[in-house]
Amino acid sequence: MTLHLNRSRIPAAIGADPALQAFLLLRTAFTVAPIVFGLDKFTNLLTDWPGYLAPWIDGIVPGSAQQAMYGVGVVEIVAGAAVAVVPRFGGWLVAAWLGGIILNLLTVPGFYDVALRDVGLLVAAVALARLASVYAPGRPSTRFRA
Repeated sequence: MTLHLNRSRIPAAIGADPALQAFLLLRTAFTVAPIVFGLDKFTNLLTDWPGYLAPWIDGIVPGSAQQAMYGVGVVEIVAGAAVAVVPRFGGWLVAAWLGGIILNLLTVPGFYDVALRDVGLLVAAVALARLASVYAPGRPSTRFRA
């Protein structure tokens, strides 16, 4: 049985559709995490972010490593907002950004474990983008299975 989008039935549809639950979990995580980590690039409360920047990248971007992290922070905040507003695009944007982070981390000795974790996050971001093609708000074909 397929239910058309009906706002009064959304809670029941969420409970009945594991794929919708996965989409909502991924969308929430990939909205909040990039925004939080992006904001932290300006404060360095969680870690010393410039230490994660590969020396070869630091050598080609203008300014200091901390200034590069300000740019990284802006991109991450924009990516999180994109996931919130247009998850079909935002999921792919986050996946591409994670690909760049992985490349950076693989060239910094001692961060291979973080790069491996980010591979998993990249796969999850692709899953979000794919699920968004079915569950993105505003799409006329949005359906909930019961």
